[in-house]
Amino acid sequence: MADRRIILTCAVGRLTVTRMTPQPFTDIPESNSLIARLPEGWRPYARLMRLDRLIGAWLLLLPCWWGVALAGDGFPDLWLMVLFAVGAVVMRGAGCVINDIYDRKLDRLVERTRARPLASGEISLPRALLFLCVLLLLGLGILLLFNRVTVIVGALSLMLVFTYPLMKRVTWWPQLFLGFAFNWGVLMGGAAVMGEIGLPHVLAYIAGIFWTLGYDTIYAHQDKRDDALVGIKSTALLFGDRSVRWVALFYALALGFLALAGWAEGDELGQQAYLWGLLIAACFAAVQLVLWKPDDQENCLRRFKANRAFGLIVLGAIVVGKMM
Repeated sequence: MADRRIILTCAVGRLTVTRMTPQPFTDIPESNSLIARLPEGWRPYARLMRLDRLIGAWLLLLPCWWGVALAGDGFPDLWLMVLFAVGAVVMRGAGCVINDIYDRKLDRLVERTRARPLASGEISLPRALLFLCVLLLLGLGILLLFNRVTVIVGALSLMLVFTYPLMKRVTWWPQLFLGFAFNWGVLMGGAAVMGEIGLPHVLAYIAGIFWTLGYDTIYAHQDKRDDALVGIKSTALLFGDRSVRWVALFYALALGFLALAGWAEGDELGQQAYLWGLLIAACFAAVQLVLWKPDDQENCLRRFKANRAFGLIVLGAIVVGKMM
């Protein structure tokens, strides 16, 4: 529970006691201006699919772009990049709706999530289900613009989308299952370009899973006190005071598998440029770990959001390597 502070003020010879309750910590919105421009009735649905917090869409999108760039020859196909961008926003939104449907009762018990539209009653369950169907149909429409192999690979990802939100009830490793789901786009990106999935993409997929284990452990530290109280499991609670060392290991493994993916790509990728890019990504990750304060919620959120830059650095390394 948030600490309460008592402030004493003296005015006109009379002592006044004011009890102040600090506002609960919430994620810092990234695109309030976008939400504000929408009609009032649409805003709860935009918040339900996290359009005010686009970092999740970025983290879903970047592995897709890695896959497209790794399979391409030179600069990646812009049309595919755009399709994956739109699809990432839609499907991340669908995933958030599924998560909030499962967690609507638990979210009321957690400081950071109790104001979410379903938890607060701003959107009813039937309306949320209808909205989910709309998002899934939009996602299907986008998926059908890809080739047959990509459609099959994308359809298989739905098993992960629907099961991941349940994992925090049954395992201390829900971040691992998020990694399975959020990095599926690496495989889809390769399939979209080549019509098949090669070894470099499998290795990049494994790298993405370790990356997600790292950044989502950081994210989970925001809620560790409330999660412990309501019985939600996470790697943040599993690792506790050892979290920095574990996250460092996950980033090291992610970079190692990315290096292996580059090796598997062979002469199709300029190895020297690519490895220099991975070195820059490694230095960036190391700085973020040094700055990370696991018991500071706002610091955890900043370190989590910094992973967009990490993913873009890796993307840049792939693109530059392909163009060498």
